[in-house]
Amino acid sequence: MTDPTETSGTTEGPAKDTLDGAVIAVAGAAGPAGRAALKRLAEAGATVIGADADAERLAEAVDEARYAHGGATVVGDTVDLLDLQATRDWADRIEKDFGRVDGVVHLVGGWRGSASFAETDLADWDLLEKLLIRTVQHTSLAFEGPLTRSDRGRYLLISAAGASKPTAGNAAYSASKAAAEAWTLALGDAFRKAGGDAGPRQAAAILVVKALVHDAMRAERPNAKFAGFTDVKELAEAITGVWDKPAAEVNGTRLWLTEKP
Repeated sequence: MTDPTETSGTTEGPAKDTLDGAVIAVAGAAGPAGRAALKRLAEAGATVIGADADAERLAEAVDEARYAHGGATVVGDTVDLLDLQATRDWADRIEKDFGRVDGVVHLVGGWRGSASFAETDLADWDLLEKLLIRTVQHTSLAFEGPLTRSDRGRYLLISAAGASKPTAGNAAYSASKAAAEAWTLALGDAFRKAGGDAGPRQAAAILVVKALVHDAMRAERPNAKFAGFTDVKELAEAITGVWDKPAAEVNGTRLWLTEKP
C-alpha cells in the first residue's frame, strides 16, 4: 500500500517567471543549498528574503543572488531562529514590508553522528534538537498566519532519507529529522482543515534527500561518486517547482529526490 504522504520527485523546473510577484523566505540561506535556492527563486521572479545566523556569509549569499539575476529583489536578515519572538518579528516584518508571504523554505541544517549506537553522545541530541526541530517549530508557528493569508502559501522542509530508516550511528540526527517531518505534516493538516471541503489553498511539504553535494565538495574529492546525493542546484529546482503544483497535490507529502530506503 502506498503511503499517501510520499510522492516521486522531479527535476523539471517551471518557467522562469512562475513565481513572479511571490514573496518567499529562506531560513538557513547562507549555506550552499541556501545560496542555490536564493538564486533559483530570484530567477523564477520571486522576491526572496534570506535569514541566517552568520551575517557575513548571508551578505555574500545575497550579493551573489543579486549579481546572478540583475534587478531581482533579494534581501538578507540576520535572525536568531532559536528565539520564537525574533522569528515572529521577522515574519511580521516581511508581511508588512512586502505585503504578503507566499513561502518559507527551511534549510537550517546540522549533523552529528557516532561510530556506533552505544557511542551516541546525547550532547549531539541537545544541539540537533535546536537546529533541526526548534527552528522548524519557530518558523512554522511564526509564518502559519501569513502563509494562510496567501493564495499560494508553501512551507517546505528539507529532510533526509535517514528519518525513515535510521542507522545505528545516526540516532540523534535521524530522530531529529523525523520529529521535524512530523511537525511539518501537522502544519499540513492545519492547512487541510482550514481549506474545508474545497481543499487546502496552502501546502506544507517535505523534500527528502540522502545528502547534498555542491561544486566545492566535488572539487575537494574529484574521485568521489556521491552516489544518491542531490546536487544543491537540483534541490533548488525542485523547491521552485513545488509552486507549479496545486496545493492539494503537495500538501502533507514527502517529495523524494533520492531512492526511498
